[in-house]
Amino acid sequence: MGRGRQKAKATRQAREMKYFSPETDYSALERELSNAKSSYSSKSSSSYYDDDDDYSEYVDKYADDYSDES
Repeated sequence: MGRGRQKAKATRQAREMKYFSPETDYSALERELSNAKSSYSSKSSSSYYDDDDDYSEYVDKYADDYSDES
């Protein structure tokens, strides 16, 4: 039970994985994509860009780090 048998098994498994092509269920894929698309379109763009975030306090805090010292 040496390395030769182990390597042969690994080679066989790699070949099986490389050429394995499962049946694609296109109807399930279509359902999944349509659900994702509808949930994405139902959200407004304002939920991604929240105007409540106020970064002005950080501007003053870190202004010295980015000042021009030329």
